[in-house]
Amino acid sequence: MGGDFGDSGEDKSGDLEDFEHFAFDDGRWSRDVFRKGAGPAVIVIHEMPGLHPEVIRFANDLVAAGMTVFCPSLMGDPGRRVTPNYARGVILKTLCVRREFTVWATDRSSPIVDWLRALARKAHAECGGPGVGAVGMCFTGGFALAMMTEPSVIAPVVSQPSLPLGERGAASMGCSLDEIACARTRFETEDLSLLGLRFHGDPFVPAARFDAYRKAFGDRFEAIELDPASARQGTGRTPHSVLSTHLDRSDPAGPTMRARDRVVDFFRHRLGVDRAGPEA
Repeated sequence: MGGDFGDSGEDKSGDLEDFEHFAFDDGRWSRDVFRKGAGPAVIVIHEMPGLHPEVIRFANDLVAAGMTVFCPSLMGDPGRRVTPNYARGVILKTLCVRREFTVWATDRSSPIVDWLRALARKAHAECGGPGVGAVGMCFTGGFALAMMTEPSVIAPVVSQPSLPLGERGAASMGCSLDEIACARTRFETEDLSLLGLRFHGDPFVPAARFDAYRKAFGDRFEAIELDPASARQGTGRTPHSVLSTHLDRSDPAGPTMRARDRVVDFFRHRLGVDRAGPEA
């Protein structure tokens, strides 16, 4: 799944030094959150195995484009560079122990989505604007769609959504029927939409899942499906993490950077931000 097995370089765009840090408790769970920026809010929900440097770099892209990011830490050690042993340990603990995540079920979202909805309410109250954006990645990819039952969430992005796991759930979105129905209604009545990203051939994100989005939401779903040859090279892994590990920042005009720019523009448009986009 997600994770940075490469070298993020010496720049500071992948660390948390200048983020505000607070614990957010919704009455059921308490999780650390890292906040930065000004303007309307976007909840950046990290991939497996945690809030690693490449996810933080993407969050900083949103800050540079005029938004406030809220980066919850749901697993792993925030800011830690990923190694194979570290990733395996977090994955095993999450799959086997953590009850706030639903890994195999095809007809419901993970319980932690309730906490994310509460965080979205807090972010909207503090940052204002027409609403809140949310992007989920990999293990958390579908969470952004499930969050649509919270009225403040108006710009959902599902990047390489990997749940539920297994062949039985290939055509599932990992959301309940009520959550899907709520999203469909809001897309139409509020003129909203869903943005999704994946690499072709990614075994964790079967084509059937994106077909399910198309069937459920029609032209309210915008799919960005990338040739794996366009991914950042040298990571030693099959391309998967569109906005982080496999984002090829060395080619500002390349397909993965154009995909990132589309995500940034999507949030800026929905949240009413009028500023130039981020630098590469």
